[in-house]
Amino acid sequence: MPAQRPAARRSGAAVTALLTIFAMLLVAGCSGGGKGDSAGDGPVHVTFWSALRGSQEVVDEYNRTHTRIKVDFEQVPSGDQGGWAKLSNAARAGNAPDVATIEYPQLPSYAIDGVPRDITDMLPDSVRRKILPQAMDLTTFEGRTYALPVDIEPMVFLYRKDLFTKYGIPVPRTWAEFESSARKLKKARPDSRIASLFTTGGTLAMAGLSWQAGAQWYDTSDKSWTVSMDDAPTRKVAAYWQRLVDDDLVRVEPSSSQQWRAHLQSGETAGWLAGAWAAGSMMASTPGGKGKWAIAPSPQWDPKKPSLGTQGGSTFMVTKDSEHPEEALEFITWMVTSPDALKAKLASGVSSAYPTVPDLVPVARKEMDTSYYGGQDIFSLFQREAELISTRWKWGPRMVSTISSGDDGLARAGVGSGTILEALREAQSKTLPDLKSLGLSVTSR
Repeated sequence: MPAQRPAARRSGAAVTALLTIFAMLLVAGCSGGGKGDSAGDGPVHVTFWSALRGSQEVVDEYNRTHTRIKVDFEQVPSGDQGGWAKLSNAARAGNAPDVATIEYPQLPSYAIDGVPRDITDMLPDSVRRKILPQAMDLTTFEGRTYALPVDIEPMVFLYRKDLFTKYGIPVPRTWAEFESSARKLKKARPDSRIASLFTTGGTLAMAGLSWQAGAQWYDTSDKSWTVSMDDAPTRKVAAYWQRLVDDDLVRVEPSSSQQWRAHLQSGETAGWLAGAWAAGSMMASTPGGKGKWAIAPSPQWDPKKPSLGTQGGSTFMVTKDSEHPEEALEFITWMVTSPDALKAKLASGVSSAYPTVPDLVPVARKEMDTSYYGGQDIFSLFQREAELISTRWKWGPRMVSTISSGDDGLARAGVGSGTILEALREAQSKTLPDLKSLGLSVTSR
């Protein structure tokens, strides 16, 4: 979990500011002053840390085509492999890079810790208008923006089209149909299951599914944090998946494990509910599946009122330590909105990450060979689904700890020691002390 910034480094105004949700965040975000933007006669150098694949190629293209600003790049480990701790430690020492990558669920935590700079007044409306509003909403708290989103990942359903066709199994449009198709698949091919409930990374998946159903795990409408990881929509989702588990209609296994990949390759697992990024991951990790897989919209609870959650996606922040915040934001804006930046990223390998700038969809479509999916226009599908992402959702201030606790509970539920709902309730109960330790006003329901 990212370390909390020492109280001595917060301004005295933070105590008063805690009466509003993110005023503490505003004070911390604005407190880091630069030392000026002048770099003499040479170019301004901006430091950039990221774990995203393709970042080096993006930086190389920027440096090749720009002379006033140069970017010094450092590849860092992914967040749970040490990247989050590295950034937090650097920020505490006052030497964070000018630009850093952070995922959506972790952004509120870093904002409260004062790591990102408030870029609200620096960001031109012309840039805001280019970005999908649902993505901007996830980087904006109490009207203040702390990062620019580069991709957003609507949840979709990847499925073995050959098996569904062979056994006459309908591609589910609703969750009721999903359960029906799961039963038909198990009956037709007893060794196959329609999807997996993950025991690692499962809390994030449950978040996306609950988000779609209308859940609000975190609510700040009453000027305090209300935490409710077992609200009515979440209970509906948890009960649904518990039934699938109890009736042996889905596999229970760790995500990204060799076991899970082997099941995908053999057809023993015939589907995957995940963010749009998963299409590229499938191509890279399961090449033998070419021509067998297709992608469908995520099932809906009510097709007349479609809604969607996400799983995955990253943002770029200008840190409070940046000595060149304007140049840092200029570089970020180029990475997020430029066709050349996206082309450079895609040149590094297969990626189906959905860009937050809809105007870049044609670039992504052109750069990706979708013969793996029978030539399906997957980016048009992603674009339609992205429009359905609900704006009701907010991530909480300490999601690393929340996700870890939830995954522990899901692992126990997977072997019959508890339930999915109990795992989420346990995650909530362990999250509340973390939030209160920050001095936040917190309630639960």
